[in-house]
Amino acid sequence: MRTPFCNDVGIEAPIFAFTHCRDVVVAVSKAGGLGVLGAGFMDVDQLREELDWIDAHIGDRPYGVDVVIPQNYVGRDEEGLTEQELENKLWAMVPNEHLALAEKLLKEHGVPPWPETGRPKIFGWTRQTVMPCLEEALTRPKCRLIANALGTPPADVIRQVKDSGRLIGALCGKSKQAIQHRDAGLDFVVAQGTEGGGHTGEVGSMVLWPEIIDSVSPLPVLAAGGIGNGRQMLAAMAMGAAGVWTGSLWLTVEEAHAQPAQKESFLKAGVDDTVRTKAWTGKPARVLRNHWTDSWDDPETLEPLPMPLHGLVTADAMRRTETYAGAGNTQDVAMNICGQVIGQINQVESCKSVVYRLIDEYLAALEQVTSLSAIE
Repeated sequence: MRTPFCNDVGIEAPIFAFTHCRDVVVAVSKAGGLGVLGAGFMDVDQLREELDWIDAHIGDRPYGVDVVIPQNYVGRDEEGLTEQELENKLWAMVPNEHLALAEKLLKEHGVPPWPETGRPKIFGWTRQTVMPCLEEALTRPKCRLIANALGTPPADVIRQVKDSGRLIGALCGKSKQAIQHRDAGLDFVVAQGTEGGGHTGEVGSMVLWPEIIDSVSPLPVLAAGGIGNGRQMLAAMAMGAAGVWTGSLWLTVEEAHAQPAQKESFLKAGVDDTVRTKAWTGKPARVLRNHWTDSWDDPETLEPLPMPLHGLVTADAMRRTETYAGAGNTQDVAMNICGQVIGQINQVESCKSVVYRLIDEYLAALEQVTSLSAIE
């Protein structure tokens, strides 16, 4: 199952694990895959702390970092402003009624207030905020790969990453976007079907994967969205994928830092318990459906603001529901990002166990398919 892209990245198995948890990054990379740290909700100081820890514990294994530079967002043309100037300008565009609705939902469900005063920061959703994080990642020799979660990165960013000797790629949900990635000079594409967690498009994986693979061949394509076992991995590889990009698989592992109440929400969830909604970031993202998503998706209430303005509205809710995951009815208004494959995940495993299980299931499925071809 080792593909040429494995050699490019320096890993043994084409299993890429997107996660916000540094422990998962290290464990997956040590098990032979590639851990990719999601930095979208971090500022540069937090990212530096996380990468210091990863570098100290990962040995000689490589890892990746995922950033968020949206292709289109409010404030994109304000590149002359400093990070603080842009943040002030964006905050001035946020209506008070949106902030009031967010606070109302939190209070109604018993979510404790944040102990500190002042506005939450905007993390990684503009060029000004993400570039310090990207530059920090590029100082790390073991960071082998950079991925952009939303759109084709700017041309100068692509050059900067490639000139550093690293690979750079981006996620997409349409073949048109994949072709844009290829034409911009990216080293790989992550094709994410609508089943996937987080920001995702509307096309299902079984349709999307082969279309994108055919559109950008021979550029390596990693398949994402709906991969929870080795049989699904084999399906992706049979279509020509260079590997699989997974996320929901790692939400409940032993190494994940999520609080027990949040893990329990994931373990209880079924395949039909997610929703694609603008309720958290202003762009469609798949999360567990709850009272928060229902409230913002209700046509009788307020329309979520565009990115990154809605992220300012929800930033306080994000940090409070993560920190106080088990308080009151917090899970009814928590941001629990996951894909539809969460319905397959009903037990806690170690990262090593998940990687080895995927490989074993892949090989068993491959053997079954191979035996079918021998029937006369």
